[in-house]
Amino acid sequence: MPNDTGHAANQLSKARTRLILDKPFLGALVLRLPLVAADPQYCPTVATDARNFYFNPEYIAGMNIKQMQFVLAHEALHCALTHFARRGHRDRQRWDIACDYAINGILVDEGMSPCPGALVEAGFRGLSAEEIYPSIVENPDQETQDGHWYDNEPRPSSADEKDHNGETKQPPPLNNQQRDELKQQWQQRLASALQSAQHAGKLGAHLARIAERLIQPALPWQAVLARYINSLARADYSFTRPSSRREGPALYPTLCSHSINIVAAVDTSGSVNTKDLAQFTSELNSLRAQVHGRVTLIACDSELAPGSPWIYEPWQDLELPKHWKGGGGTSFMPVFDWAATQDLSPDILIYFTDGKGAFPKHAPLYPVLWLIKGNAKVPWGERLALN
Repeated sequence: MPNDTGHAANQLSKARTRLILDKPFLGALVLRLPLVAADPQYCPTVATDARNFYFNPEYIAGMNIKQMQFVLAHEALHCALTHFARRGHRDRQRWDIACDYAINGILVDEGMSPCPGALVEAGFRGLSAEEIYPSIVENPDQETQDGHWYDNEPRPSSADEKDHNGETKQPPPLNNQQRDELKQQWQQRLASALQSAQHAGKLGAHLARIAERLIQPALPWQAVLARYINSLARADYSFTRPSSRREGPALYPTLCSHSINIVAAVDTSGSVNTKDLAQFTSELNSLRAQVHGRVTLIACDSELAPGSPWIYEPWQDLELPKHWKGGGGTSFMPVFDWAATQDLSPDILIYFTDGKGAFPKHAPLYPVLWLIKGNAKVPWGERLALN
């Protein structure tokens, strides 16, 4: 058995090295899981507790290198996608099955070869475990290909965690503190792996979308918008010469405020509903009052709306025009073309849209924040999801 264990560990190491070269994003995640031989009584295939990759040497011996890469990546994604911290009130078995379907669909899309017994369903491709879960029918006979040891039922504790062959028995499930700590660790590892893979130019579009979605802070859009606006609010010192009534020839610094120039563009092509627009206007009105901001409101579909732009000084309430033309196609270029003709560049341009339209080829020198209703990507600027 020890020889079999050593051979299996050696083969897994080779598969892991190949994965690092071919798919650096997945390889970087797999490297975070030490390889640990497990007692076959507890581990008939492979398993993870979000800290290690456990394997049954006999099971690994019957696999080719591509299948080994698949199971390595499968366990790493359970950890990177923090499945161990997302189950909530859901039934454990159905949740485990949903997680396997979600991961295996990702790996198949990446061109990887499923191992025997892997749960793959074309209809679940591209869906998260939460989206798949309602479709999973309770079936005691259906099992996952691997062991999810981070969420197993508690077992009697034992001082002896290894059998007589030196192989690891099943560890106890995670407690709440361990879940929280591991969740933070894996989110950091996910961000690091994403950056490394993007540098190498080897990252599939589907994996990139998943990783970016998980890395984005789970904050309400209002909080993130407030952070951007408040970061622009600044006071500076003026060294203007004091009044002749003041004593001495020295120049004294005087604290003065800076009025923020905000351009708010609204997509009127019909993709954003009235309720969302009203909420956006209310939020922006509250924030710019706090920072003494001047707002230029622009409505645009494929061209600027008649009467646009509308200017609101810091002492005026920001209101949406009662009537404006809209509903045509979408182009973002007219707004940026207009801004380029102004003597004063915006401190920030905020664009409220579904993101489906023609973008200018180059980003402007001022910051742009896209408030996106939907899943569309932007070629430059900061994207903030409103979903």
